[in-house]
Amino acid sequence: MPAHLDLGAQGEVLAARYLESTGLVLLDRNWRCRQGELDLILTDRTRLVVCEVKTRTSTAYGTPTESVTDAKAARIRRLATRWRVDHGLLPCETRFDIVSVLWTPGGTPEIRHLKAAF
Repeated sequence: MPAHLDLGAQGEVLAARYLESTGLVLLDRNWRCRQGELDLILTDRTRLVVCEVKTRTSTAYGTPTESVTDAKAARIRRLATRWRVDHGLLPCETRFDIVSVLWTPGGTPEIRHLKAAF
């Protein structure tokens, strides 16, 4: 597996653990369809929480959160609707979060959770 994919997978594991430690319940991970992928789908028992995870080793090209563009956010919203339909869920309140993992080589990962990011 290429190093950047391994880093991303490790970041998603850390993000899922962190979110579960805050009381969220993980429903699905790395859900894919032809239109794209959702990293983490969770619930806080009152709404659906769709979380995009971005992991980086530095901020040389911006923070992990800055890599979620308006176009990416729009695609995630469309995918969330598709996920709900595929899982037989009626339209429901949905929050879109970003978890940023900054993991410098040899360092401890820094996790930042941006609720209702878009």
